[in-house]
Amino acid sequence: MANSLVVRKGTDLAKRIRALRAAQYVRMSTDFQRYSIQNQAATIAAYALQKQFTIVRTYVDEGRSGLRIKGRAGLIELIDDVQSGRADFDHILVYDVSRWGRFQDVDESAYYEFICKKNGVKVAYCAEQFDNDGSLLSSIAKNVKRVMAAEWSRELSVKVHTGQCRIAGLGYRVGAPLTFGLRRELIGEDLNSKGQLARGQQKYLKTDRVRLRLGSDEEAETVRRIFHLFVVEQQPNSKIARLLNRQKVTNQHGRPWTADMIHRILGNENYVGNLVHNRTSRRLGQKQVRNPGHLWVRREGIIEPIVDPKIFARAQKIMGDRYISISDEQMLVRLRITLAKKGELTSSIINNAPGLPSASSYIKHFGSLKKAFDLIGYTSPRDCDWIDTREYWSKVLTEHATRMARVLGTGSPQRDRENGIRLPLNRRRTLTLLVARQLKRKPHHSEQWRVCRRHLPPGLLAIARLDRTNKTIKDYVLMPSPKVRGSYLWLSDASLARRNAVRLESSDGLGCAVQSRLRS
Repeated sequence: MANSLVVRKGTDLAKRIRALRAAQYVRMSTDFQRYSIQNQAATIAAYALQKQFTIVRTYVDEGRSGLRIKGRAGLIELIDDVQSGRADFDHILVYDVSRWGRFQDVDESAYYEFICKKNGVKVAYCAEQFDNDGSLLSSIAKNVKRVMAAEWSRELSVKVHTGQCRIAGLGYRVGAPLTFGLRRELIGEDLNSKGQLARGQQKYLKTDRVRLRLGSDEEAETVRRIFHLFVVEQQPNSKIARLLNRQKVTNQHGRPWTADMIHRILGNENYVGNLVHNRTSRRLGQKQVRNPGHLWVRREGIIEPIVDPKIFARAQKIMGDRYISISDEQMLVRLRITLAKKGELTSSIINNAPGLPSASSYIKHFGSLKKAFDLIGYTSPRDCDWIDTREYWSKVLTEHATRMARVLGTGSPQRDRENGIRLPLNRRRTLTLLVARQLKRKPHHSEQWRVCRRHLPPGLLAIARLDRTNKTIKDYVLMPSPKVRGSYLWLSDASLARRNAVRLESSDGLGCAVQSRLRS
């Protein structure tokens, strides 16, 4: 009997095996923490060996701040897998409390852990000196650690902001993208130039500084021309942008000029030689705010001027006179008056009506034109349901891209300005995921879809085509990103072969098709 196998009552071998399966979650805040992920994984592996866990899943957030969950695709996927029941593990291994997150509200950190615990998945902090077993001591220590993680971020934010203001006061560039006609010059500790920084390049020595320099003579002449058209010829921003586009004048983005680009140039003091910092700030991932003038850090005469100060001052006066601040209620009153005069409302009517804020202003204040229309009791004849579902479809695409990133072993998905999702495949190619709504046509007509496709990067385009109700995904289409310019891409079953596209029934099939295209 000594060698007999004894199975005790109530023993479930499948549950015992499952209980030894674990997932690991690792995160680093910036790309400069080169070995952070490997160090976390090594500590977690040692802990798993000690506890006899088998790590079956890895969720990663690289270069992501722990201040909030937004943008942390790895943690979002982890929580989603736990809530949906797809998780095939009973433990989550994390390096320490701060890697789970430095949430400014410690209750948010506890909430995500509670979701896991509620669904039968325990969270273990491998490098902490306490066991996360729910005891009084561990609960106190864990809460203190959460508060310390949040406070560390607050203190670091104050120190970084103070240091940036001091550096800006010395005449050096701190953060923010460059505007047209300017270059960044790297300055060493000995104050000698180390050459210009190309777009995307960053300084890697803390003792180095960045100074602004003028670009080419052609760019400087374009800047002077923009100010002349605006001040002397009194041309609006949109007309100046159209003129530059017709004459094929390139900008620093390689994209067509817009009225917003012109507006940023007209208000930039760099062109009269001044460096201004701290006009706006975004503390700890919160909403960006505009700071009062006494908090601005200004260093005058630090750059060679391009524009005459008198011309620049006249441009500021013109822009100041154009801006009038009115309340939301007054905006709606003026909208009702315009509706009574015109009988209908569209973006074009709003933009051309005298005394009425622009359509973009209504979108900024009320969320969308449809919401502003609802507040005045106006129902647009156009189908506006698509506007209200954009956020939903963006989340759906993010889930698709996150699962695909895990299969392909690529970087984290990024949200596109057109509500699409981009997934980097390699240095040259990007997978862009978009949703195409089906046009309302007669039953005997063939189905046709339309998708917004502005500024598509080279690579592959994955399109989720909706059914006739535009509420459910019907199928998927994978094709090379088209090079033809235009605001929209039109799709039908008959056009797939011409576009070298394939139709797929499921998201799993889409992932296999992407892998096949990458191998070819």
